[in-house]
Amino acid sequence: MDEFFQGFSKAFELIVALDPEVLDITGRTLMIAFSSCLIATAFCLPLGTLIHFKKFAGKRLLISTIQTFYSIPTVVVGLFIFVFFSKTGPFGVFDLMFTPTIMIIGQAILVSPIVLGLTISALSGVDRTISDTARALGANGWQNAWLVVREARFAVMAAVILGFGRAISEVGLALMVGGNIRGFTRVLTTAIALETSKGDVGLAIALGIILMVIALIVNLVMNRIQQRR
Repeated sequence: MDEFFQGFSKAFELIVALDPEVLDITGRTLMIAFSSCLIATAFCLPLGTLIHFKKFAGKRLLISTIQTFYSIPTVVVGLFIFVFFSKTGPFGVFDLMFTPTIMIIGQAILVSPIVLGLTISALSGVDRTISDTARALGANGWQNAWLVVREARFAVMAAVILGFGRAISEVGLALMVGGNIRGFTRVLTTAIALETSKGDVGLAIALGIILMVIALIVNLVMNRIQQRR
């Protein structure tokens, strides 16, 4: 029990003193998670809009498949990234393994099903009379799609924030393709695992508190967006 309280005491000191290592790890974590979500959103928003508006055979099966990948284990994504980008893999020539870049790519792939599936759900939740009215007033396909996306913007933003939460809290992929290299690829989750195994409970708790605060902020923002809907 004493170790527990000593850990919290050290964690408090590290946070108040703005420990450089803690700030470095936190900043890198936010950068990687934000970049991955930005890439996923840039790809999934247009694709989700296209899937929603287009009618084609197997559409329901495709949507069900996308939703199935909501909870795909991070280590599975990490395994495929490792196989494809390792020295012997088809993309090994780019030499991206154990860099922040490959972590961003991996997390973008990880969160894409969430952003894509929830974007489709958000667009499906828009009242059809809005689209019908726009068409009756002479709106073309692109104008109609833009109008529906605008109506669903808060739900789409909630999807992106949920994806960000998924990215920032994952550990398996970050360890497998990032390598947990100090000052280069170490993020909050991998640092917590490492410091706990080393017995540095204080630093692990400090990083855990920061991660929980970020998760709380993400949750509050998402609830705020949902209320605005």
